[in-house]
Amino acid sequence: MHVFEIIGWIGAISYILAYLLLSLKRISSEQVFYHILNALGGLCLVINSIFFEDPPNFVVNIIWMLIALYSITRITRPLVLKYKITGRWSYNFNKSKT
Repeated sequence: MHVFEIIGWIGAISYILAYLLLSLKRISSEQVFYHILNALGGLCLVINSIFFEDPPNFVVNIIWMLIALYSITRITRPLVLKYKITGRWSYNFNKSKT
């Protein structure tokens, strides 16, 4: 198995794991971890699609990855602003809205 094929499988597993954990209510879409899994999946599948010259997969996965990165920024921005004001981190990485 070629290294780029392995990278593609890591991306696919990352997407599936994110969706499975969300569906089982083990994580929330408001948790950074969910979006990290999606960003990792997107990155791996972008790399895979570049190597295998697959433009449709490239486009879909670059957009998916950018959405995940936006969501990570949206969730963590208040944390960063609070840190700048107080000098302390206070983010609960295990929080979920159920």
